[in-house]
Amino acid sequence: MISNIHTHTYRCMHAVGTEKDYVEAAVKAEMKMLGFSDHGPFPDKDFGLRMKFGELEDYISEIGRLKEMYADTLKIFSGLEIEFHAEYIDYYKQLTSEYGLDYLLLGEHMYTTSDGSVKNIFFAEKTDDYIEYAENISYAAETGLFHAIAHPDLMFINELAWDKNCEKACDIILSAAEKYDIPLEFNANGIRRGIMTFPDEQRFPYPHDGFWRNLCGSRQRVFIGADCHIPEQLNDSAIMLAQQMCKGLKLNLIDNILEVK
Repeated sequence: MISNIHTHTYRCMHAVGTEKDYVEAAVKAEMKMLGFSDHGPFPDKDFGLRMKFGELEDYISEIGRLKEMYADTLKIFSGLEIEFHAEYIDYYKQLTSEYGLDYLLLGEHMYTTSDGSVKNIFFAEKTDDYIEYAENISYAAETGLFHAIAHPDLMFINELAWDKNCEKACDIILSAAEKYDIPLEFNANGIRRGIMTFPDEQRFPYPHDGFWRNLCGSRQRVFIGADCHIPEQLNDSAIMLAQQMCKGLKLNLIDNILEVK
């Protein structure tokens, strides 16, 4: 991999390694660019498995320090992987304008339903849930605040068979990506989870062929995200397999989405 913008650290409480550990791994792998996108905190809510809001400034400061230290070797960017909730529009703007983050990566895990409740897509009970999930991603893309969409097919981690709701959800996300010209991530961490048994087939939980085959030969910009939770995952076998899969699907791979905006 030449570049990666999906990098976690110990701060999210389900990864290991400091910011410097990942930088050193990137240098060892002869990468040209590394973007940090740990799970973003919210100022007044704790959705779990993410850095605390009180750590945000230290996180940004440490990345800034590493930018200067490795300026001649590696381009380093500061970002967050964060969910979209409409009431936090001003906060997302502040993250780049006031806190100085370079980018926001939309990583929709917790999403807001039509009745105002918050659900975790990892625990979808039926494929109907995928529709609202996809609509949230579409709303986020419309704001123009996010540089890319992480694991847009994450919903398929649930043990539910493919049906018309799955097709509709894919259409909503893909239409939004095309309309608002936002890149989509082909996520290597789903590959690391291994082949799993679902009601209708055996497959990786994601990337899901049912989603990506819609982009075969299209101009939609796609990038591979390591979604690394340990430094060694910046350059592992899952990355290599992701590259092979993208080639087989004839996806329009780009190296660095941060050169686009």
